[in-house]
Amino acid sequence: MIIYNVTINIEDEVHDDWLSWMKDKHIPDMLATGKFSHAKMTKVLVEEEMGGTSYSIQYTCPDKQTLESYYKENAEIMRADGMRRFANKFVAFRTELEVISQQIP
Repeated sequence: MIIYNVTINIEDEVHDDWLSWMKDKHIPDMLATGKFSHAKMTKVLVEEEMGGTSYSIQYTCPDKQTLESYYKENAEIMRADGMRRFANKFVAFRTELEVISQQIP
């Protein structure tokens, strides 16, 4: 299992609009690509020196091939929508994580 993690710091002036867009539009659109089984959005609890608020959105997919398919078929369009709506109001970085073990009591 692979987790595609996107960490974003969003400026305060657009925070509420961005958060609504993420929950109501972007994350559902990501799931609608059929590449991800689920998504989890978390707020980073460390205060950022640069200001704003940071979030981590974790999209789970079955394997690296599925993630590569997302990059080739969907990523450009998905990223462009956020850039158009919130240009120069956020910074983002992406991390690929491989799940080695998961324990649920």
